[in-house]
Amino acid sequence: TTPLWIEGAWREVPLRERASLVVGETLPGPLVVLEDTGTIVVDPGFTLHYADTGIVELHADATSSVVLKTAAPVEAVSQVDPVQLEIFNHLYMSVAEQMGLVLQRTALSTNIRERLDFSCAVFDEKGNLIANAPHIPVHLGAMGESVRAVIAAHPQLSDGDVFATNDPAAGGSHLPDITAVTPVFHDGRLTFFTASRGHHSDVGGISPGSMPPFSTRLAEEGVVLRAVPIVLRGVFQEQALRVHLMAGPYPARDPDQNMADLQAQVAANRAGVRMLRGLVARHGLPTVTAYMGHVQDNAEAMVREAISKLPDGDHAFADTLDDGTRIAVRITVQGEQMRVDFTGSSDQVRSNLNAPRAVTIAAVLYVLRCLVGKPIPLNEGCLAPVTIVVPTPSVLSPSAEAAVVAGNVETSQRVVDVLLGALGQLSASQGTMNNLSFGNERFGYYETICGGAGAGPNFDGASGVHTHMTNTRITDPEVMEARFPVRLLRFALRANSGGAGRFRGGDGVVRELEALEALTFSILSERRTTQPFGLDGGSPGASGHNYLNGIEQPGRCSFDAQPGDVIRIETPGGGGYGVG
Repeated sequence: TTPLWIEGAWREVPLRERASLVVGETLPGPLVVLEDTGTIVVDPGFTLHYADTGIVELHADATSSVVLKTAAPVEAVSQVDPVQLEIFNHLYMSVAEQMGLVLQRTALSTNIRERLDFSCAVFDEKGNLIANAPHIPVHLGAMGESVRAVIAAHPQLSDGDVFATNDPAAGGSHLPDITAVTPVFHDGRLTFFTASRGHHSDVGGISPGSMPPFSTRLAEEGVVLRAVPIVLRGVFQEQALRVHLMAGPYPARDPDQNMADLQAQVAANRAGVRMLRGLVARHGLPTVTAYMGHVQDNAEAMVREAISKLPDGDHAFADTLDDGTRIAVRITVQGEQMRVDFTGSSDQVRSNLNAPRAVTIAAVLYVLRCLVGKPIPLNEGCLAPVTIVVPTPSVLSPSAEAAVVAGNVETSQRVVDVLLGALGQLSASQGTMNNLSFGNERFGYYETICGGAGAGPNFDGASGVHTHMTNTRITDPEVMEARFPVRLLRFALRANSGGAGRFRGGDGVVRELEALEALTFSILSERRTTQPFGLDGGSPGASGHNYLNGIEQPGRCSFDAQPGDVIRIETPGGGGYGVG
């Protein structure tokens, strides 16, 4: 037998394998039949008949009161129906996934269209994250704060409005990541928000690609958009938006491309609006909003269950970035509760390694979601059983004008490593996104390069993958060479760069590019002087290296390349786990 939810209660019902059915056999429901590629549920009032053709037939009983009808709105009740909970989990996630497809297909830049450096999500009327597509973790945990910043800046929202923000002090990750936020109304009432965050190829700053290695102030990293209206009551605010993109000492280099990508984000958000309104039309607003609460409650329950499986007590860990900046955490577990305290981490730094507080919270949210290990939407409920302490100002919660471009892409990775290290769950992964950008006064290009994943208690680390807070693709060689003046010479695994152990860390990669015209290159990378740590006696992964024409460059560097110059990047491997 197996438990089956029937008419509001669990019941034990017969369980059969399809292969065991006999031709001509007839079985009454309720019943569950398992086959290699699916499951057949026979409801009460139906009978299963196994025909001699090998087809399973379901027939309504002649004396049954069962009436087949089209779907009716689900009642919004405090007693959660687990079947409807699962359905709504997938419905909300599907909205975000469909938004992402629209964004990918309509965007202009390679960052969004090819590398998939974007994220889409659905929020309730207060800006709480309800569901996201499986896009970029560092985006998703921080987007709720961006939505709430728009609510605070524009308390009188209207149907048809859209706002753009990239402010790191208000939920932004770094300036190239621009978030478009759209309020959703029903019968004149604010009910939801849709939002999309895309990494724009250039938003200004002191170097093409807006990823400067040596920025010390936010203004040097590009144009700041603080809840700027880009659509008002359905009218695109093109001229006003162009003024914002061209403002400041270091304006955007290609505002036309920015405009095209923002229009794609607006289109993605509108697709989400249409789908949410479709859900309301089918199920009713009370049900849709009620299950938004239920999916958060379910996520909270799942996180509580995951926490309860961890050993009670304090779990501390610390590691350093290449410049000696310290990232420290003490995780205190007590039953189903967790306290995550980053006291002991370095003060705010003069470089751009400062991670906005929203990024730090996103890293915690990501780790909690990993601990659950079940297919639930990452949402605000995951944080309910967790208390987070972040010293302010510090490298993990800097002041509003601090430089942050590396905090989002580099420091965030180290935060995840120390959290998983403290819990003994995973050796360090490559710990960097190996940020490479190049361009000139006309354009900027940016990519992140994969590396090795850390090993765990019973598995090897993966090789040549993006890890943790990034989840992007890399641009296809044909697309890169067609659009930009470079040639890809080599892209291959870096053999034996993963740490040894009972379970090996994953290997990094080697990537070589040849410049075909004069270009300015910038590299922003970590784990060049430190190594990704191993756990439980496992060896560390190999450090990464950057080269220009065979001459090694620092982890942070910027240089002018001439035609024929070759840039080679060797990415770090992951740490090993256990004594080999």
